[in-house]
Amino acid sequence: MFRNTYDSDNTVFSPQGRLHQVEYALEAVKQGSAAVGMRSKTHAVLLALKRSSGELASYQQKMFRIDDHVGIAIAGLTSDARVLSNFMRQQAMASKMTFNRPVPVNRLVSAIADRAQVNTQEYGRRPYGVGLLVIGQDQSGPHLYEFSPAGNSYEYYAMSIGARSQSAKTYLEKHFELFENASLEDLIRHGLHALRETLQQDKELTIHNTSIGILGPAGVNEQANIASLGKEGVFRILEGEVIQPYLDSMQPKEVPAPVTSVAAAAAAAAAAGAPAAPAAEAPAEEMPGGLPDDDVNMG
Repeated sequence: MFRNTYDSDNTVFSPQGRLHQVEYALEAVKQGSAAVGMRSKTHAVLLALKRSSGELASYQQKMFRIDDHVGIAIAGLTSDARVLSNFMRQQAMASKMTFNRPVPVNRLVSAIADRAQVNTQEYGRRPYGVGLLVIGQDQSGPHLYEFSPAGNSYEYYAMSIGARSQSAKTYLEKHFELFENASLEDLIRHGLHALRETLQQDKELTIHNTSIGILGPAGVNEQANIASLGKEGVFRILEGEVIQPYLDSMQPKEVPAPVTSVAAAAAAAAAAGAPAAPAAEAPAEEMPGGLPDDDVNMG
């Protein structure tokens, strides 16, 4: 995207009917590290890839607990995510104080969507530069929502946001029919496989750069620490050594079959007495994708 006459503020439409400042905010979400959300009949999970600004720095927080029944994962500007998460906590607290009940998840997501929409319409404001995956639970079961800086929110069975998230979406679209009846361990394993698709070729998921958020009953790998969970089924964030069993359960990534050289194929065809296949054009060199993982402002 390049600067043009109609992107100086977010209240001016371009002749094509576009709000460029809002589109730039959506691009900021794509610069953040990836986050994946999924749900089944009994659980909703979040998985996120954490970034570090250097070897001497700690990894940035990618998940926030809003209430016992709500948690979020972020992609984009971490500072904007802190503001929105504090607003969501205030809404959850107000619901408990006023109505003596947990805030409905869809109402909470609608509240932050309405707040974000104001920033796309009033002069002197800028859109939030962060996208959220929100998981929650109510009487009807687990839910997963996506929030975007444009003020839109949608409910999903599975979703991913952030850098190189399209690769994760492709995996989720291929396997989403298995999620509804999956156990917690199988759901997390699918999520880790999807998150792995967003990595650069020289990176791997480790206990240091991976966060897992769980909403629902404790799984098999959590039984040893079930006393520390508090109330059953509340949102909890797993980091560090406790996620190693989930990483160990991942299946090795499929390696594509080696491409046979043209000379070897011609020799094999000649030996078999068949005409050699015409040589294919060499594929164009792929440009390196994604953005560097050292942006300290992006989560």
